[in-house]
Amino acid sequence: MKELLEYIVKALVDNPDNVQIEEIAGEKTIIYELKVGEGDLGKVIGKEGRMAKAIRTILTASSMKHGKRAQLEIIE
Repeated sequence: MKELLEYIVKALVDNPDNVQIEEIAGEKTIIYELKVGEGDLGKVIGKEGRMAKAIRTILTASSMKHGKRAQLEIIE
């Protein structure tokens, strides 16, 4: 799932080398902390948060196949 998230985000941003994803795993929940370079935060969030919502939807669907829950936190 981390690779999927990384692939999606790197395709959106101008500086894919600055993308950092930290995975915090619990028993049934996985939290992904996403950090992007300066100026790329708006591209990941999108207008009215639509892009972030779409990424979270894909991540949720992927995590359900593995029997877990996933949360995405976008950190400035």
